[in-house]
Amino acid sequence: MNGAIGMDDSEGGPARPAEGRIGEWPGDVARAEALQQRLAPLVREEHLDADAVSLVAGLDVAYSADDDVLAAAVVVLAAPDWRTVDSATVVAQPRFPYVPGLFAFREAPPLLEAVARLETAPDVLVCDGFGVAHPRRFGLACHVGLALDRPVLGVGKTPFVGSAQPPAAERGSWSPLVDGGEVVGRCLRTRAGVKPVYVSVGHRVDLPSAGDLALRLAPQYRLPEPIRSADRLCRERLAAAA
Repeated sequence: MNGAIGMDDSEGGPARPAEGRIGEWPGDVARAEALQQRLAPLVREEHLDADAVSLVAGLDVAYSADDDVLAAAVVVLAAPDWRTVDSATVVAQPRFPYVPGLFAFREAPPLLEAVARLETAPDVLVCDGFGVAHPRRFGLACHVGLALDRPVLGVGKTPFVGSAQPPAAERGSWSPLVDGGEVVGRCLRTRAGVKPVYVSVGHRVDLPSAGDLALRLAPQYRLPEPIRSADRLCRERLAAAA
């Protein structure tokens, strides 16, 4: 494989270690689940003016066919036309097994490393995945948000937990995503007549604000532009590292 594991393709000096408030990244399932349960009460929900947000980072991870290598990408887009102003990538080997509900222990460390390599500080981060719409109410977006103490939301293509009634066909329509009698997210129609996405709180954003911002970030396509850009970059970086 060409390219160095753990190196990015951005400029601006050596990589900095990701500093966060998680404190540990356990390598076994029981301790990982216990950590999520312990950290879930620390998630804060705050109002965020979606129209005032100007810099948004999208986060995504791509894997090699044999699951031996991953590429994590962060792309910062600027309003109002959502042009790319900064990006960083990390190529590494997964350090945690493939376990549904525990993807954060595979993806959050390299994503946080990529965020640390940015030269631009985003106002908000958007993860391809979930936050409190999670069995233990602490998914990838919560891990990233708590580690950075920044506003983070998760946007997924299919629900991981819970169910929702189909929203109306018009763009901007939504219905609550409910799990065990608790509203954990929104089923949001970002394009008229197209499948909805599932929005959930990660940290320091409330659900109405997260829904408003997700809609603003998807002016043309189903998925928010920052996630689309990060998806494209991590796939390109993975191919270049092969």
